[in-house]
Amino acid sequence: MENPGYIALSRLIAQQRALDVRASNIANANTPGYKAESVMFSDYLVRQTGGPAPPGGRTVQMVQDRATYRDYGEGQVLKTGNSLDLALPGDGFFVVNTPGGTRYTRAGRFSISSTGQIVDMAGNTLLGTDGRPIQVPPDSASLTVDGDGGISSDGAPVGKFRIVQFDDKQSLQAEGNSTFSAKQTARDMQQPNVMQGSLEGANIQSVVEVTRMMGEMREFEFASQFIDGEAQREQNAIDRIGHKG
Repeated sequence: MENPGYIALSRLIAQQRALDVRASNIANANTPGYKAESVMFSDYLVRQTGGPAPPGGRTVQMVQDRATYRDYGEGQVLKTGNSLDLALPGDGFFVVNTPGGTRYTRAGRFSISSTGQIVDMAGNTLLGTDGRPIQVPPDSASLTVDGDGGISSDGAPVGKFRIVQFDDKQSLQAEGNSTFSAKQTARDMQQPNVMQGSLEGANIQSVVEVTRMMGEMREFEFASQFIDGEAQREQNAIDRIGHKG
């Protein structure tokens, strides 16, 4: 395969990555707290050495998948009326304890486990400001969550959610669809403004994502057609050379 084929192949690989990311966004359009991903492309110039300069210069331009970044904009907040559906306006994160250690999430759909602890959809315990899981009394009839994250059972305080924020959210590493790990230090959020009985949805616009995916598919098809055409051109050249021989 000559340079045109390699260039088109680099584009094909990049487009495949873009399609995978777009498909993940569409699949998680109904996942609470999900943040949309996008792929960042760039041009990569390869300097050729050890041979005569090709027409146009000594560099070959490739397509490079530079990074995948997330849009941390807020999703639509929906009223549910469930006492343990919690939404966080702004850029705060709930803190949960997982088998892999402390993690962070904006997916505010919580429930009470069989042991009386508040857990997320994956069964990870929600941590309080004291660093321990919040325990709800077994005979609790009603739960009330204040804007600052304090939780009360039948009017009696039982704990306070730890809610944090980060200086650089793009450095967070996704684990699953709505949970993140962090190497940077989390800062406690002073005024989180927790909304009880509400849930933040994914910040995905399904129609927009489907439209963009159709564009990505067309780009993929164009690159595939170019590679097929280049392969045919090379084969025709080989056939002519063989025929002359």
